[in-house]
Order: sequence, then C-alpha cells, then structure tokens
Amino acid sequence: MSDGVSRQIRQLVGKRAEFCCEYCLSPVDYSPDPFCIEHIWPRALQGSDDQANLAYSCLGCNSRKFVATEAVDPMTGEMATLYHPRHDRWADHFSWESDRTLVVGISATGRASVQRLELNRDGIVNLRRVLRACGVDPMIPNRQLHLPI
Repeated sequence: MSDGVSRQIRQLVGKRAEFCCEYCLSPVDYSPDPFCIEHIWPRALQGSDDQANLAYSCLGCNSRKFVATEAVDPMTGEMATLYHPRHDRWADHFSWESDRTLVVGISATGRASVQRLELNRDGIVNLRRVLRACGVDPMIPNRQLHLPI
C-alpha cells in the first residue's frame, strides 16, 4: 500500500506497534488486508511525516478515521478528540467487555473513537472471537492464552 512512507519507516512504525493496529489492536498476521502507516494528524491538516505523527493501522480503522481528529462523544453529544496513539495510553480510554471481543470507550475520547472508527465492527469482533477460540488473547495479540484443555 502506497502511503508515501519508506519501507524502513514502515518497519519501524510496525515494530513499535508490535505489528498490531494501534486503534483496534488487530494483529497484522490475521488481517486479510495490508496495514497502513496512518498520519495521526492528517497531511491534509498539515500533519508531518515525522515518526511521532505516524501510527500502524489496519485498513478499516485508517479508512474510518480518514482526516478526522475529533468526533462526537455519543454519551454527551460534545466533540471529543480522537485517540492519539503517541500521546494517549490505550487503557486510559478503552476497556474490554468480559469476553474481550468488544472494546468499550471509558472516556469521551474513547467513546468518540469507538464510534468513529467502528472499533466493534462485525469483522473485527468475529476475528477476536476466533482468536480467543484459538487461544490468542485479542488484548495482547502476540501472546498465547493459557486455556484449560
């Protein structure tokens, strides 16, 4: 996928993200589509190619975020900034439902991001279910669960 980022930078950004989408946490190894190097602050809004402005993103999250930097918090109806992988901690804005298949926004930023990026879209939720059934924890995609046999 051509996003104007060198192969070396793409590798560095992917490695920093442990080759998982920095928004929905989907692992690249299980994605049917290539991942993107996403400009957190979009180029269209004068965002730079500096590594601090780049995130590893699945095609679904990247397409839904597009050039947005904020969205409506569905709880308050107010505008909220979207999750920023370089400035925000994921756990400060999101949690998991008990079976770890649904992401829950726990802040205005989290709720706005869940809605705008559709972090619980059918394909992602189904992937999380399959990964759990195979013993891969969607919360920590590169680590195996210790499931009773």
